[in-house]
Amino acid sequence: MSRSRAPVVQKEGIAEVLDRLAGVLRNRKDPQAERAADRDAAAPIARGAQAAPEQHNPPAKRNRSIGALLVDSGRLSPTDTEAVLRLARDEHLRFGDAAVRLGLVTRADVQHALARQFDYPYLAPGDDTLSPEVIAAYAPFSPAVQALRDLRTQLMLRWTDAEPPRKTLALVSPGRGDGRSYLAANLAVVFSQLGERTLLIDADLRNPRQHEIFRIPGRLGLSALLARRGDENVIHRIGGLLGLSVLPAGAAPPNPLELLSRSGFGALLSGLSAQYDVIVLDTPASELGTDFQSVAAAAGGALLITRRNVTRTADAQALSDSVAAAAVVVGAVINDH
Repeated sequence: MSRSRAPVVQKEGIAEVLDRLAGVLRNRKDPQAERAADRDAAAPIARGAQAAPEQHNPPAKRNRSIGALLVDSGRLSPTDTEAVLRLARDEHLRFGDAAVRLGLVTRADVQHALARQFDYPYLAPGDDTLSPEVIAAYAPFSPAVQALRDLRTQLMLRWTDAEPPRKTLALVSPGRGDGRSYLAANLAVVFSQLGERTLLIDADLRNPRQHEIFRIPGRLGLSALLARRGDENVIHRIGGLLGLSVLPAGAAPPNPLELLSRSGFGALLSGLSAQYDVIVLDTPASELGTDFQSVAAAAGGALLITRRNVTRTADAQALSDSVAAAAVVVGAVINDH
């Protein structure tokens, strides 16, 4: 009996062996093991995003097994993998379930590997690339992010997929601290996770926050573009989140309202609409001036943000009336964050 298999394993590497074993398991007669291997080696269903491979979470190769992905990410060693394979075989478990039972990985590790299989980008636990406020990037399976996905669905029905389809949407609110920037950031993330080429624009030229939330340079941005002192190189791709880009506000200008009221702002949005599927705009609070109205008018539509037990009904109604004079009020959200 030939024993030439061992050198092959060493030459291939453990990740490649796991991929090959997944194919072997799919051909086994045992139906439970076959179904388990099929689920672990399911091919990703991509939406055809045109984004380049990202640093933190590149798209998984087709038919990569969960085991191979966990080894590639450093969550499992070759020695650990042997124990997982034995338990998975003996107990007819999926590879990920066996690894969790042995205490070698967490359920979050397995979910992250599954997300790579299905091109559903989010950041792994411990990755501090972005602010923890971006919960859609760190906890995509939490109830709060499910609520964001529900909001995304409503916006698609009422705005982005309606007739005629619209691409740009401004988020407006009466006061600072209403959670407007938080919702804009996370809404942009969940749209990008859908496979949409998404751009988040920080149009709050008075108190910008998106460069802090996404931890990108904030010196140059929208204000430079509107003052014709920059180009679109100030737009930043967000590593680890396919299809998401952020245009920060840039340096605070002395005349934010005038910059946002110029025809150049609308022309800029029109040009960017040809490059992106969804554009989300953060705005200044309405209590600080009428900047929000100019942004909403250029976008064509606005989502009203209020804060539970904080926003007064009269203020919310006044904001709605002001927006309606310049744009479509697509809906309203009561924020608990």
